[in-house]
Amino acid sequence: MRTGRIERNTAETKILVEVDLDGSGTYDVATGIGFLDHMVEQFAKHSLIDVVLKVEGDLHVDQHHTTEDSALALGQALSQALGDKAGIARYGHAYSPMDETLARVALDISGRPYLVWKAGFSQEKLGEWDTELIEHWFHSVAQTAGITLHCELLYGQNNHHICEALYKGFARAMRAAVEVDPRKGGAIPSTKGQLGG
Repeated sequence: MRTGRIERNTAETKILVEVDLDGSGTYDVATGIGFLDHMVEQFAKHSLIDVVLKVEGDLHVDQHHTTEDSALALGQALSQALGDKAGIARYGHAYSPMDETLARVALDISGRPYLVWKAGFSQEKLGEWDTELIEHWFHSVAQTAGITLHCELLYGQNNHHICEALYKGFARAMRAAVEVDPRKGGAIPSTKGQLGG
């Protein structure tokens, strides 16, 4: 079973994350930030990775700790579920259109975390979520999941569409990358014989 479970408890957040890479895209998400919930639900639905994400955060301070810590924990759970990454496709990419918006996401489950972010927003909030935290969410997931991640807004105007296109693109790229390729015969997809280091 390619599953991961992380509990992360600090003075700022209490988090439970569970993922199943071979799921059907079910989700049970409650972070206390409505728009973040919506985006993690989109990630689960379009990646076919089952996600449970429960967060109690210090939202009376601001949204930073809840956003960052939940992304770190999600990345850890994905990494745990991937194990030694034997047999996976490893690479994934997706173009994600949403009305007037088009996003492109490409990733490598390399074990070498890196984020290239070429996107932006023209308003400070989506719902109650600070848009400056969206890039930070992707950075945090990439860090702990060990993903080289490139997110690019090709064009678009509506901030909701921009954000959703990026999350759906990430989801579809992850779906492709975590798939087990039967032609690989369970081999780790690297000439080094390992990923990450």
